[in-house]
Amino acid sequence: MSKLLTVAVIGAGPAGLMAAEVLSAGGAAVTVVDRMPSVGRKLLMAGRGGLNLTHSEPFERFVARYGAAAERLRPMLEAFPPAALIDWAHGLGQETFAGSSGRVFPKAMKASPLLRAWLARLERQGVRFRLRHAWRGFEDETVAADATVLALGGASWPRLGGDGGWVKVLRERGIAVSDLKPANAGFDVAWSAGFRERFAGQPLKNISLRAGSTVVRGEAMVTAYGLEGGVVYAASAALREALPVTVEIDLRPDRSVEQVAAALARPRGKESLSNFLRKALKLSPLEINLLREAGPLPEALAARIKAVPLTLTAMQPLARAISTAGGVSFDAVDDGLMLKSVPGTYVVGEMLDWEAPTGGYLLQACFATGAFAARAILSRIGA
Repeated sequence: MSKLLTVAVIGAGPAGLMAAEVLSAGGAAVTVVDRMPSVGRKLLMAGRGGLNLTHSEPFERFVARYGAAAERLRPMLEAFPPAALIDWAHGLGQETFAGSSGRVFPKAMKASPLLRAWLARLERQGVRFRLRHAWRGFEDETVAADATVLALGGASWPRLGGDGGWVKVLRERGIAVSDLKPANAGFDVAWSAGFRERFAGQPLKNISLRAGSTVVRGEAMVTAYGLEGGVVYAASAALREALPVTVEIDLRPDRSVEQVAAALARPRGKESLSNFLRKALKLSPLEINLLREAGPLPEALAARIKAVPLTLTAMQPLARAISTAGGVSFDAVDDGLMLKSVPGTYVVGEMLDWEAPTGGYLLQACFATGAFAARAILSRIGA
C-alpha cells in the first residue's frame, strides 16, 4: 500500500469481524466499533443451539436456499464458500463435523471457544475495538477512516445489539432500504385451550409441511402461541407473504395415503380410537389430538393423517425472530458492496436485502459478504 489504509468496521458481529480479519491481514489499520459492551453477542446466542456454521450440501443447491437473492449473493458465496468457512474454523483450532442433515457444527458445539480464538487472532493482527459507542450516522467524525464497513445487522434479537435503527439513517440519505421483517420465526395458530395447555412445548417429529407448491420435511415444535421449528422456518418467507394461510401437515410422510389406509383397515374391535391409531400407525398423543384439533374426524381418516390442515394467522414479531428479511437493496451497492451514493462506505451481512432458512445459510452469507467487501476495499484503495 502507498499509505496505511484505515478502515472503520461498524458492528462486531460475524460479518463485521470477518471484514476486520481480512482487512487487517491485508495490512489495513482496522477499528471495530460497536454500541454493546462486548462483541459477537448474537453469535454466542446462536451457539447455544450448537452454532450451525454452514451446510455440506452441493454448492448449487446451497446457493438456491437464498431464494430471490441467490444470484446477487452468488459471487460472495463463490469467493468464500462453505469449504472456506470450514477451513477457517479449523485454522482457529475448531474442528467441525457434518450432522446427518448436512449441517456443519464445531465439535465443541458452542461459539465461545471459536470466538475466543478469533478475537486472539484479530488482536495479533492489530485490530482495535471501540465498544459502547453507537454509530451516529455518515457524519460521525469519531469513526472517520479511509473506508467504512457497515455491519449493523438486522433487527432480530434487539437486546443483543442489532435493532434496525440504521434504517432511518440510510433512508434519509436516499438509500433504498426494504422494510425489515421477521424471518425464521414461529407462526400463530388458534389452538384450543385444552390442546395448548397439554401439548405446548412438545415436538412433532419426522413430518412434512405443505403450503401450495412448497413442501418441507423435518420437525416442528408446538408452542403456546402456535408452531415453530425447522419446517416452518424453511417455509417462512412464502408463509409470511401469504398470511393468513392454511398449511397441511403430513404426519406420516414415509407412507402413501394408500399405505396409511391399509394400516387403518384392520378390525378395530373394542379399542378406543386413540389406542387403535397408536398401535396401527404409532401416532403419539400429540399427533392424535392434532388430528382432532383440525375439526371433526372424517371417515377418510387416512387423508386427514396425510394432510392435517392448520391455519397460520400471524407471524411472530422481529424481536422473537431468528433473523431478518429486508434491508439495503442490492441495487444500492456496487459489485464490491460499496454504497453507490456514499463512496467508501460498504454494507455487509444482514443489513443487505436477503434471507435464508436456518441450516447454516445465515452465518455463511454473513461471513462471505464481510470477506467480500473487505477484499474489495483492499483492491480498490490498496497498492
